[in-house]
Amino acid sequence: MLTKMKRFLPGERARMILIAACIGVMSGVAIIVFREAVDLVHEIIFVWGHEVLRIGEGGWRRLLLPFLPMAGAALLIPLSLAFPGRVNGYGFTAFLRRVNLENGVIRARNIFIKIIATALTIGSGNSAGVEGPIAQIGGALGSQVGQRFRVSGKRMKVYIAAGCAGGIAGIFNAPLAGMFFAAEIVLLGTYEISSFSALVIASALSTVVSRAYYGTVPAFPIPDYTIVNAFVEIPLYTLMAVIVGVTAVLHIRFFYLIRDRFRRLRLHDQIKPILGALLVGCIGIFFPQVMGNGYDYIAKALAGETLVWRMMVLVFLKSLATALTLGSGGAGGVFAPALFIGAVLGGAYGGIVHHFLPETTAAAGAYATVGIGAFLAATTHAPLTAIFLLFEMTGNYMIIIPVMVAAVVGTVTSSWLYGDSMDTVDFTREGIDIHEGREVAILKSIRVGKAITEDVDFISENANINHLLELFRFARNSFYFPVVNDKGLMVGVVSMQDVKTILHSEEERVCHLVGAICARDVIMLTPDTNCYEAMQLFDIKGIDEIPVVESLAEPWVLGMLKRQDVITAYNHEMLKRGINERAESIRMICSAG
Repeated sequence: MLTKMKRFLPGERARMILIAACIGVMSGVAIIVFREAVDLVHEIIFVWGHEVLRIGEGGWRRLLLPFLPMAGAALLIPLSLAFPGRVNGYGFTAFLRRVNLENGVIRARNIFIKIIATALTIGSGNSAGVEGPIAQIGGALGSQVGQRFRVSGKRMKVYIAAGCAGGIAGIFNAPLAGMFFAAEIVLLGTYEISSFSALVIASALSTVVSRAYYGTVPAFPIPDYTIVNAFVEIPLYTLMAVIVGVTAVLHIRFFYLIRDRFRRLRLHDQIKPILGALLVGCIGIFFPQVMGNGYDYIAKALAGETLVWRMMVLVFLKSLATALTLGSGGAGGVFAPALFIGAVLGGAYGGIVHHFLPETTAAAGAYATVGIGAFLAATTHAPLTAIFLLFEMTGNYMIIIPVMVAAVVGTVTSSWLYGDSMDTVDFTREGIDIHEGREVAILKSIRVGKAITEDVDFISENANINHLLELFRFARNSFYFPVVNDKGLMVGVVSMQDVKTILHSEEERVCHLVGAICARDVIMLTPDTNCYEAMQLFDIKGIDEIPVVESLAEPWVLGMLKRQDVITAYNHEMLKRGINERAESIRMICSAG
């Protein structure tokens, strides 16, 4: 009977598709709630605040504009105090850490925190984007589903990515872009066909839900696109992509420079977002286009209804405003600011090109359109996401060629000048290459000082060979011994291989000293070296033991690191993390229940 019932139950792959479909629907609903929350805050704080303070009348009343973003930043304080470390700043890097390097367990409360904090930040006029937070909200929904079904860490990662795909697909009305966003950025380009199908289903159903509520209107209208003269314009788009790549690097470095300055600022952490909002408001007095997500001005740039000089200025000011908002502790993402900067940079470039070559080039709006994809690709190092996003927003096949060229060239330029994308800077600072995977990250987190055995035998360089043979006789699983001088500092390493030639001569064993036969040009490790580097040395040099010294300047011998020591330390760390992850999952399930 049980066997017959199993025939009607869905298989493992079908079950994953069904769950991904549910995640997609939930992501679509979350998008509606999220967008309505942002619009509500915008109406209450920004629109109503404009009316109450009569800022629209101009004159000295324009100086009251900074109070609006400051109000949103001030309202973050209770939320930040209630959930320390979960509210302020650009959180997508921490999200990637949780998904790719940790357990993927995300609490349900993060969904509500992201909705409220981002709505307060962007709705009040601070400069940030909604796309990063909505991806995290969708990812949190996927994590919650994975926790309910008690899936493995690998399957949990797929469900989180499916939620992210649904979030991006629904917010942009672009299912292909959402799918590739999750594959390129969240899964770091490492995925299987089965997981890819989950991304497809989640993106499609989230878009269906979003379109059912909002219609098929894209995030911002894009005019008809055409190439006037391909032989002239493709080289011009290539040159623009190089400029975009350079600008993207400056944008990334400037963003983290401002964030680092705010972190070192001697000011209470709850006051910093208010200071950042004040500065953004001051910029907004003269250039209100930098406030909020900037979608309205992007639409103007795409329609060619803006001035070249203003767009050139806004490239810098939008980057500054975004760095001030998120670097000071405001909540939000960097996706929309990247779209804004790409649009105005491309629009300014296109305006100049079209002025000098009006007969053979398209209008400025066409270059602004391609600029969006190029800058997004250059800052995220995700060209496929940018290409498909532009294609879906325009629905015009003609844009594929220039945006492919611009996205790839922009990405290559930015990665050549600066190896990190917007999301990987913090990982690089910690010595972690997130693309290498969780195992490498764990090895890099373990220091050699914690892996070495405490007991170590060493021998003086003035000892004779007979003394060394006695040491080998009583040694346990040791084939190398550090050699030290009269001061106790290590000068080399001796092995049984070094004494083979004189084993059969008693006279030579008595006369020869260890210092004469030991290898003096040897590799040494310090306690602060990570185990990943040690394993690389084991493989490259073909050895099984490496001496560990206090420092390279003063090589006091601390021990010998064996390959098995590293493996044991890794297994211990994996066991500890597994226990912690399991306990965290059980605790979350119990608290949710």
